[in-house]
Amino acid sequence: MNEMSRYRFKHELNEGAIISRKNRFIINAKINGKEELCHCPSTGRIGGLILDGTPCLLSESENPERKTGHTVEAISYHHGKGKSMEWVGINQNQVNRYVEFFLRNGQLPKILKPNSEIKREVTFGNSRIDFMIGNDYLELKMPLITLPESKASHGSGSKETKPKKFNSFDRLIKHYSDLAKTVSENSRAMVALCYVYDAPPFQPPPLDEKNIVVQEAVRKATKLGVETWQINMKINKKGVKLLKCFRLDLDFIS
Repeated sequence: MNEMSRYRFKHELNEGAIISRKNRFIINAKINGKEELCHCPSTGRIGGLILDGTPCLLSESENPERKTGHTVEAISYHHGKGKSMEWVGINQNQVNRYVEFFLRNGQLPKILKPNSEIKREVTFGNSRIDFMIGNDYLELKMPLITLPESKASHGSGSKETKPKKFNSFDRLIKHYSDLAKTVSENSRAMVALCYVYDAPPFQPPPLDEKNIVVQEAVRKATKLGVETWQINMKINKKGVKLLKCFRLDLDFIS
């Protein structure tokens, strides 16, 4: 892929290793042989994993007033080096920036109509939608509840013995329900599940008392014309590139 088509970081990321996750917001990591407190950009569960000992990529903050000098951008399940490392992006705050870059560079033609104006953070009803592209609406979600199984040894990326239950579905339900109201002959409504690794096509989790409500909301919205897409990206020290974008068939959700 041409380097011009890659979202490039202003400064190359540093490679380090996570020592421990102190709380939702702070990760203790070793960078260049020195232990430092780093910002954790995903305050929820990260695959239900114990991150101790996991290799990571970190960006350096340019804000001298910030309490943490680095942000953990990605983790890896592999103890290789250099190009053999396989990274999983975990910065949910940055995914909109990546997708906007690919939209503006014409790499998502199935989502972006030619010559469409792109607006960020558009209000519709009581919801704030990530993008308005021409007359179309696009909301991005970056799932981190489940991640690829660890192939690493030494316990890196091992599963928690008692994973915490994920209950934050209200915002997802609201976005699907509100997006369904925007669909018309001249307006598409889309939700894109974004993964900063080469994830397999999304499959809904087994039904329980919580996600059955989500699946019902998705089913109703899909019948009304809301499209669900999946965008896979790849991250390394230099930047992020687009791997694939495809529409998900959610007709199996009953």
